[in-house]
Amino acid sequence: MLLTMGVSLYTSRIVLATLGVGDFGIYGVVGGVISIFSFLNSSMSGATSRFLTFALGKGDRDEAQRTFSAALTIHILIALFILILAETVGLWFLENKLVIPPERMSVARFVYQLSIISTIINITQVPYNATIIAHERMNVYAYVEILNTCLKLGIVYLLVIGHWDKLLLYAVLTLVVSIFIRVIYRSYCNKQFEESKYKFEWNKKLIYPMLSFSGWDLYGNLSVIARTQGVNMLLNIFFGTLFNAANSVAVQVQSAVLSFASNIITAVRPQIIKNYATQNYQYMIKLALTTSKYIYLLLLILALPLILEMNFVLNIWLKNVPPYAVSFCRWTLIFIFFSTQSNILVSTINATGNNKRPSLINGTLYLSVIPVSYLAFKWGATPEIPYICNILFVFIGMMSNAYTLKLHISQFSIKDFVFKVLCICFFITVISFGVSFYVKQSMQESFWRFAMVVCTSTVSTSLLTYFVAMDKNTKNKIRGKVSNFIIANKMIWKS
Repeated sequence: MLLTMGVSLYTSRIVLATLGVGDFGIYGVVGGVISIFSFLNSSMSGATSRFLTFALGKGDRDEAQRTFSAALTIHILIALFILILAETVGLWFLENKLVIPPERMSVARFVYQLSIISTIINITQVPYNATIIAHERMNVYAYVEILNTCLKLGIVYLLVIGHWDKLLLYAVLTLVVSIFIRVIYRSYCNKQFEESKYKFEWNKKLIYPMLSFSGWDLYGNLSVIARTQGVNMLLNIFFGTLFNAANSVAVQVQSAVLSFASNIITAVRPQIIKNYATQNYQYMIKLALTTSKYIYLLLLILALPLILEMNFVLNIWLKNVPPYAVSFCRWTLIFIFFSTQSNILVSTINATGNNKRPSLINGTLYLSVIPVSYLAFKWGATPEIPYICNILFVFIGMMSNAYTLKLHISQFSIKDFVFKVLCICFFITVISFGVSFYVKQSMQESFWRFAMVVCTSTVSTSLLTYFVAMDKNTKNKIRGKVSNFIIANKMIWKS
């Protein structure tokens, strides 16, 4: 995860510098049009993961195989539907509504078609990824993503030395790498898991419950995509492609940091679902609360130095920093803290199969960002407004999710979530931020100040986590591992 995140940030810098702010913004906004049509896939992805993991949790291999086949059938139909939408409504929107320089429109059309192909491939890949996650083969992701990271470095190298149109070359190479990685995942699943052998059948007993689950999830996922891409479109309409470039930088930062958090949630989610399937509710709740707390603190170590030193980091990372990129990135990182907490609660609720309430409430909150931002822009507000709204609404949604979880699982305690997770995390954040901010203010901007802020925030957060956030059993385990490590190194040194 750390390697992928580091390479992602580095390649984004080179891509922005090579493409230029204008083409970088075009790539982001054109790809965003296709993302809008992926709402059906997002909904079915959650349903596939939940039902497949639940079947494996019960130990029913036959049901798992039927679930996989049903899921892949649905995803093929979704891919065909999105293809039709993209080639009609999406193409019209690209030609008539987006603000793209006329001399780059032909290139934008080509990039758009490549984005459609990539989207179709990714949609039909979902059941295979869900199978790997359900079996908890996280090492496979590690190996394949390291390969993916190396290939992305190769894209950057070819982009720099290539003599084609840079935007076209980048789009083609990105698609080729995406196809290659998907082939690897599918080949692995077909060899390792019997249930990943596709058999076409319209199994109503499986397909209809999955469609019902995804139907309730549809509104929430559509709202997330509409919020994300709607903000991008509003920035394009009111401020132009330069601000799309700034938004793309923020999205790159968000993707890099969220990939760290999402992979942890991905690793934990199968255990949450499997413990629900075996009715081990107490351990499921403990796992959810523990994950919420520690994922926040891990993100704090990662994000706090970036928030404080975002201007320095972006000037080092990017040769040309787009307007408002620093501000967009800071607000985005703050949003991630509450977003991950909310996602863990939603994952726990989804294990029960009762996803109607969180989808409706969260979806409405997400969608409300668009009209609020539109009105604010009409009245002359600054471009940061959508990011601030995101933070406010996702916090409200998070607390609503906690209440919903209590309704479905009586053993869950909102009080424990507030005092044992949120309050502890808030206390550690305030202290670590205060100490790190003091260090920042006492030095001039430089690499050494950045290094000192990183060290200060890491040490303060780690110490506070040990003394404030960890329970007695966890502290004993850590002390035991540290003692074993010291003893082992002493033996090596003596030998």
